[in-house]
Amino acid sequence: MIDSVQSHPFAERLPLVEQMHGRTVADPYRRLEDPSAAGTQRWLQDQDDHWLTYAGTLTNRFGWKNAVRRLSSVGSVSAPVRRGGRSFTLRRAADQDHAVLYVDETPLLDPKQLDPTGLTTLDAWQPTPDGSKLAVQLSRGGDERSTLSVLDVATGLTIDGPIDGCRYSPIAWLPDGTSFYYVRFRQVRHHQLGVRDDSIVLDGEASYGLEISADGRWLTISAVRGAGNDLWLADLTTDAPPAYVPQDATTVMSVGPDDRLYVVTTQDSPTGRICVGDPAEPTVWHDYIQPSGPLTGLAVLDEVVLVGTLSEITVHDRETGLFRSAVELPGLGSVGSLSAAGDQAWFTYTDSVTPPTVCRYDARTGQTAYQGEVRATVETHRLTTSSGVELQIIGKPGPRPTILYGYGGFGQSLTPTYSAFALAWVEAGGTFVTAAVRGGGERGTASHQAGTRRNKQKVFDDFVEAAEHLIGTGWTTPDQLALCGESNGGLLVAAALTQRPVLFAAAVCSAPLTDMVRYEQSGLGARWTAEYGSAQDPDDFNSLLSYSPYHQVTDGVQYPAVLLTSFGNDTRVDPLHARKFCAALQYATASHRPVLLRHEADAGHTTGGINLAADMLAFIADQTGLCT
Repeated sequence: MIDSVQSHPFAERLPLVEQMHGRTVADPYRRLEDPSAAGTQRWLQDQDDHWLTYAGTLTNRFGWKNAVRRLSSVGSVSAPVRRGGRSFTLRRAADQDHAVLYVDETPLLDPKQLDPTGLTTLDAWQPTPDGSKLAVQLSRGGDERSTLSVLDVATGLTIDGPIDGCRYSPIAWLPDGTSFYYVRFRQVRHHQLGVRDDSIVLDGEASYGLEISADGRWLTISAVRGAGNDLWLADLTTDAPPAYVPQDATTVMSVGPDDRLYVVTTQDSPTGRICVGDPAEPTVWHDYIQPSGPLTGLAVLDEVVLVGTLSEITVHDRETGLFRSAVELPGLGSVGSLSAAGDQAWFTYTDSVTPPTVCRYDARTGQTAYQGEVRATVETHRLTTSSGVELQIIGKPGPRPTILYGYGGFGQSLTPTYSAFALAWVEAGGTFVTAAVRGGGERGTASHQAGTRRNKQKVFDDFVEAAEHLIGTGWTTPDQLALCGESNGGLLVAAALTQRPVLFAAAVCSAPLTDMVRYEQSGLGARWTAEYGSAQDPDDFNSLLSYSPYHQVTDGVQYPAVLLTSFGNDTRVDPLHARKFCAALQYATASHRPVLLRHEADAGHTTGGINLAADMLAFIADQTGLCT
């Protein structure tokens, strides 16, 4: 283990202090925000050398790599999307880095064939209703700045595009396949194939969702707004602009194949309820189905409706919404989104030991056909802390070296899922714990809102409580406990380690947010004020500064070992957050545990692979004493 106090690379500290809303805010590493500056580049090279020197001491690094590769070699198949007699699926063989898009049994688009370097990814795709054409969105180097093209399915040739500015755009094809609605530069547009200029439907910039009815008459549009969203409904048989549907909750609308308006809303229901109505009167609904938990999917079949929640799918009478039965699942895991055609539906299932597998439900027989392969046998446990934080535990009772993983933001749910990273750790004798803290979606909208904006500290409190519970109940000890999180989860980990450093031996912050005073000025930060608040607002600012990890680093504190990871093509969370936090910790820490930065210049926010996972595990094992 390296003596971190003596070996950390040097970074110049500036006496930069600003006055904001009557508060003094220091920013000694502002210069590291500029990746092109010569000083930043030299510092990054020094950090790379520092990381490689430490990594060279990890004798089990390649063993972890082999374990993650073996457990990752399971392949994957997506639930099919059926259009016009054709079936579209994504398939990835065990030895492939990227999934290949198939139509029936024929490969249609292979990102590796398009770009042998492996840097091009297929971000999104959507076939026409008759299955003859396919809109695809591709990006390079993990930057997620997609370009959209249209392919002829029979030939695989490009017949329209490319069109830039389409980051994960929803695509709503008209029935005749000659045009579609989509989102470009955060505006809703209508694109006619072969026509250069689009018509703009909604010009206000937002994160939009689009849904079109099967007959092509009704277009529903949603846009994220604060704790809820805006809604519009357009009758495409008229020239009238989309009609605004007032909302004071999170609501999604779609017109089903039975011409009914289906409405999923959190109005008067924190976990969501389903209503139905007439699209001609989009503000008039009546109750239809009350799901048992946060809704993840809705599929309208010929005679029944399937309702998906985080861990189950229920079957309801299509006319009345009355419960009929539950869909048989392979175990107590997580179900993915639903797709339907006629009287059949498809979804994916996964749990801690089962890789994602496709399941098919037949409404005529009520039977579920599925296939899955158990790759490992592990113990699983569920615990709840005194304040209600739910812990999913994989591994045997301890005390053992333990990884505590969390996210806690944007209403995202952490449910049981197959993870080669987690299984490799557990196979080696460790324990892996996932904490469902406030800010996530595991317990519905109210729990999410309880961890946003000026309530964000409650998320960190939950995570710390989870750590204390694991220590107090004998699952682990402070010398054996490591934290791990990515993106917003990286913020969670960074906040926890600066607030309660003595609780942890190590922490991994991957692509983290750490400077919450300036987060709005880079990456996609300006779009996240509904989650975190804005530093322009005095009360929000006080909240942000109170927990901002970069600003909470204190000289002379014995911080745990920290591994920060960053990616040069990350367009969501700017790598400047990892750089500034790394420099601050390296300067301040009084412990002899290392503070390290592992940077990948040609990777993006979501492109971490086997090497990254292995390095994280090797680092955590070294710092928590897990012997392999």
